[in-house]
Order: sequence, then structure tokens, then C-alpha cells
Amino acid sequence: MYTQFFNLQHAPFSIAPDPRYLYMSEQHREALAHLLYGVDSGGGFVLLTGEIGAGKTTVCRCLLEQIPANCNVGYIFNPKLTVLELLQSICAEFGIGLPRNADGAAPSVKDFVDALNGYLLAAHAGGRHNVLIIDEAQSLSADVLEQLRLLTNLETSQSKLLQIILIGQPELRSMLARPELEQLAQRVIARYHLGPLTAPDTARYILHRLAVAGMLVATVFPAPLMRQIHRLTQGVPRRINLLCDRALLGAYAENRHTVDRAIVRQAAREVFGAAVPAAAPAIRPALAWVMAGSIIATALALGWNLQRQPDKGGNTVPAPLAAAKRTAPANPAPPIAATASLQADAGWPDRKDAYRQLAQLWGFTLPDGPPCQSVQQQRVACHVAGDIGLAALAQLDRPAILTLQDRSGSAYYALLTGLTADSATLLTGDISRTVPLAELEAQFRGQLVTFWRTPTARDIAGLVFGPGTQGPEVDWIAAQLAQPSGRAYDQALTQQVQQFQRAHGLVADGMVGPMTFMYLNRAAGIDEPRLSRAGVATAQQEK
Repeated sequence: MYTQFFNLQHAPFSIAPDPRYLYMSEQHREALAHLLYGVDSGGGFVLLTGEIGAGKTTVCRCLLEQIPANCNVGYIFNPKLTVLELLQSICAEFGIGLPRNADGAAPSVKDFVDALNGYLLAAHAGGRHNVLIIDEAQSLSADVLEQLRLLTNLETSQSKLLQIILIGQPELRSMLARPELEQLAQRVIARYHLGPLTAPDTARYILHRLAVAGMLVATVFPAPLMRQIHRLTQGVPRRINLLCDRALLGAYAENRHTVDRAIVRQAAREVFGAAVPAAAPAIRPALAWVMAGSIIATALALGWNLQRQPDKGGNTVPAPLAAAKRTAPANPAPPIAATASLQADAGWPDRKDAYRQLAQLWGFTLPDGPPCQSVQQQRVACHVAGDIGLAALAQLDRPAILTLQDRSGSAYYALLTGLTADSATLLTGDISRTVPLAELEAQFRGQLVTFWRTPTARDIAGLVFGPGTQGPEVDWIAAQLAQPSGRAYDQALTQQVQQFQRAHGLVADGMVGPMTFMYLNRAAGIDEPRLSRAGVATAQQEK
């Protein structure tokens, strides 16, 4: 109704799961890291909980998009089933032919389990993993949960055959705390509770959706309103969508192009009723340093024998990583030259020290706090990639923190500082080494973090600039492409951006996000660390 009034391409706050509007906060990236970790963890349960509308389904969709090619996935979204119905649904999800008895009798629980076991054994022999995802798992009955536990007994002499991921509302945690489900709880190898967005993330979330929809983000929801919206919605994404959608409708009804506090209050009364939600404390899990970052934990812990060690946030930290967190040095020692092969015991089990080394290459000391928030003080932003090849990284030409996986399946971090056609220079722990490119490729799965310099001092992490947006960032983009500044992101600028993206092998969508900004920086000669320069400096240390 209000789309034409605000010159929108589409409604920005629909509660439909539109992938164009995907916004992954740090918490969502951590949750995704837990699930990706569980995919290759070798059996047991992984638990993801969160309030209604917190974004559990969003994280699950991201997981499904990043499932490794050698994984078979079954997804059950209606778990109000009997034990027999559950087993029938699992067999149907994995495409297992339903057992038939010679006497025509209906299949029993044993018949379904035997058929499932045969399928899992055959898949394992073919080098395939099997993952069962159960959404709305708080609706599972105790006897169904017990049957799921028994399914994790299906194993070979070396590994479990089925990994089960349970996704549900907070009461699922209470259910698993019952004495009769203690055996299942002991098989939970990783758990994560997805809390609400923080106030800054709420603002980024709103601006991101507005930018994707093509709205003039600087004028519709003024910055002072963001904290009010966060308080009224408790930072729950679905509630934010409902409130902002109704607020835009209210502004349209009053023929106003800017939302104010009165409109937000009225929208809250209409959407939430008389009750005004109380503020909820943000949850900042202690696991942030170990498993943060989107899309960076696919290679974690293949074949590890993990002990469950809960942290202060109620998450389960693999014991070896928890020990590494406690003992990681506050300041990494100067690099030592070496030419030995890559190995995890020479790397960082925690990315925190890798961030410090990367900040040093950029010429500043990393302040305390979450790295990707701290670097904003330097007009620098983080970019997290989950599927990038070394060829693309060489073309991007900037140092990056790589997630590597050694031959035993252990994950560790290294800072890439140089790259040639046949070798790579890395900082792993306190050692600088040059390794054959083939060896790096064998351990690199495409997950990395790098920095890029932002055109303004404003925090634009998570924002994408496209048609309809305006402001100093858009002026900077226009200047790099020889377009007039001081106006909104118009069709001419969109076409210039698309032309630039095509010339540099990027997706030509006409939208400017971190990757396009980095290429624009390089074309403009912006002073940023490069792999070639960093590699030369490191090579001199080795001589």
C-alpha cells in the first residue's frame, strides 16, 4: 500500500523469509557456526534455541545453503508425531523405501530402524554424512526424544552414522534438563541460544532492509528512533518487521515521509496491544572468539573426541578449544622464520591473536572488545567470506585470516600475508612460514576474514548501497565512477556500478557491498595492506 509513496521497489519489512533481506548479526553468525560444526562432528546432538522470531529459521536456511555436497539431509518441520510416525518421516526424508512385511502387516518400529540402519551404513561406505534437522523440536514428546537418542546408537566401530540437529524455542532446553532425558542431554556436543539483536544491530538490521528495498534510509527512520524501536521490540527480528511495517503504514496515512516517535508508539499499540514489552538483556556468548564468524566453521573438529564443557553463557565449548581460550597469549610474539609444513599446533586455535596481527599490518593496535566492532574506530570494517578460492583471494590482494584444517581434522587459524603462483606466506602462531600453494589448498576450505577501509567514519557494516539510497557513501561511489554526486543512487550510477562489477568478475547486481567497496578502493589507489607488499616484508624476515 505504501510502496509507491516511499518510492520502494518492494516492501522492506515483510515477515516472509526473503533471502534478499538476509541480515546476519554476530549472534546469527555464531549460531550458524555451531550448526556447521555439528554437520561434521561425527554424531550426537547439536542444539539451537531462541525466542519466537529470533531468526532460528533464517540460520537454518543459511545452513541448508552451505551443507557440504557429501551430506544427505533430512528436514522435519512438524515434529508433533508418534515414534512410528517420526521413523516413517525420517525414512521418507532420506528416500528410504518403506519396509514391507510378507504377511502384509504394517511395519513396526524395528522394521523402520533396520531400514534406516541399512541406508546409513551404505551411505557411510560411500563416504557420505547424514544429518537430520528437526525444527520446532520443543513439540517433541519424551518418548520421541528417547527414540532419537537410540538412533544415535547406530554406528560403526569408528563413527556415529547420524548427526541430529534440534532447533526449538527456549523450553526445549528445559525439556532436556529433565532427569529422564539425561542420557540424551549428555550427547549434546554443542548448544547455542540465539538471543535478541542488540540496539546497534537493530539499527543495522533496519537500515539494511531499507537499503535492499531501495528506500532513502537516511530520512525515513531517523537515528534517534532506533533505540525506541529496539526497546519496544526487544530486538526480536520478527517484532522489528511488524513494528516498522506498521510505522511506515502510519506515516503513509499521515502523508509524512519521516517516521516520528508518536507514529512508532501508535504502531506498537496496534501491533503489540496494550502490553509494552520490557527490555531484555542481550546475550553475548563467551564462545564468540572460538566459533564466531559466518560461515567459517564448516571444517571444525572432524573426528575429534570432544568433552562437553559449558561456558558462562550456557553454551558447550569443545574442551580443547576451551583450554586454548584460557591459555592464548595476550600479545603474540614476533614472527619467527620457518619453512616447516602447515600444522595446527603452530597456528592459533583462537582468532583473537590473528586479529591482532592483522591490525598490526593495518598500522594500528586492536582495541579491546569484539574485533569487528573495535576496528570501526579506525574507519575499517570486517568482511567475512565463507566460500572463496585462492584465485579470487589473490585477485582481491589483501591479507586475510584463514580458517585451516589439518590432516587430523583439527581447525586452526593463520594470517595470510603473501601469495604467489606457487607458494603462500603465513603467520601461524608466532611463526612466519612459506608453504607450497598445494599444501595450503589442501587445508583451506574458503572461510576467511579480512579488513577493508570504509569511505566515511560512519559504521556501515552490514549495509548495502543501491538504487534509492543517498548520503556521503553514495557520493564517494559516484566520484570513483565519474558520476555526479549529491543526489540519490540513480539509474545511471547503477549501470556504472554494474559495468565496474562485470569488469572485475563480480556479480553485476548494481549494489555496492563490501566486495565491491574493496575493488573500488583498489581502483582508487586507497592505502590498504596488500598481499604483495606484506609478502615481501615477511620474506625479508625469513632471509
